[in-house]
Amino acid sequence: MIVLKATQDKVLSVLQSVAGIVERRHTLPILANVLIRKTGTQLQLTTSDLEIQIRTTIEMDGDAGNFTTTVGVRKLIDILRSMPSDQTVSLESAQNKLILKGGKSRFTLQTMAAEDFPLVQEAASFGPAFSVPQKVLKELLNQVSFAMAVHDIRYYLNGILFVAEGKQLSLVSTDGHRLAFSSAMLDVEVPKQEVILPRKTVLEMQRLLSDKEGAIEMQFAGNQAKFSFEGMEFVTKLVEGKFPDYNRVIPKNHKNIITLGRLSLLASLQRTAILTSEKFKGVRLNIEPGTLRVASNNAEQEEAVDEIDIDYAGEDIEIGFNVTYLIDALANMDQDMVKMELADSNSSALLTIPDNATFKYVVMPMRI
Repeated sequence: MIVLKATQDKVLSVLQSVAGIVERRHTLPILANVLIRKTGTQLQLTTSDLEIQIRTTIEMDGDAGNFTTTVGVRKLIDILRSMPSDQTVSLESAQNKLILKGGKSRFTLQTMAAEDFPLVQEAASFGPAFSVPQKVLKELLNQVSFAMAVHDIRYYLNGILFVAEGKQLSLVSTDGHRLAFSSAMLDVEVPKQEVILPRKTVLEMQRLLSDKEGAIEMQFAGNQAKFSFEGMEFVTKLVEGKFPDYNRVIPKNHKNIITLGRLSLLASLQRTAILTSEKFKGVRLNIEPGTLRVASNNAEQEEAVDEIDIDYAGEDIEIGFNVTYLIDALANMDQDMVKMELADSNSSALLTIPDNATFKYVVMPMRI
């Protein structure tokens, strides 16, 4: 039976869309495989790592009929990559094996039984569905994902908090030293729902989402989230635990406010970061009327100083920051101007976009 027949680029792109979660090493060998299920002319491809499951449904040429099997997805992708993109390839089943043909090449691959493939048990009931354009969700994720913790023992920080309430979707991440918040409006009103998406899920979503206006539908359950877009269904387990109260972390009423060009501040920080040491990424910001001075030094007694002219008439402040935390935030924004709000040298700073309440970034100061 010819399971599928199409050009190399079409088959490769659909396999790559589901293969991102497949780990290189597995306790269960079958998890290195993709589950192929054919019903009539419709083809369904599913991968899983027991925590996340990705399924895509497509129509491709081939024999109509019902058929299921599993085959190593990385091997399949590697073989396809070695072929020309406009070449027609086919996948045929023959005696518990799959034969991949393209041009004068032929590869016989071992399969494993489809019934042994561990599908993720979907939650019995999900909350109300709501959607945003793919482009919007991708933007929100980009604006907060850099502030997620990595391998923190406070496991609830190793991910992003999604809060859907009323007509607003908010995403929040923090590693304890900084916090990023981003929000967008929804078309429908939804009851309050809060879930924490794991780090791996976030990174995979960023890889899969495109800049298209097409909608992505979301549904949350007690221990699962489901995303549907472009013929794909993405189901993931959630991180259990209580996320910190982010509203208490975001400072209010800081009286010293500077508005300046994002790119000029970013360039200044990148220059002074060159003379920070690997272990100690500290820079000093001296803010006085008319001038922002950025300075750094290292153990070799080298020093960098950079000045930016600013429109500022507040009090003099000297404050230290981990330069990486500031660079991360500025590099993940695409607006021209940034607003920096400060209280004193010991309080956290708030970075926002002028006249825009959808993005907030809080960074703790460091002693220098």
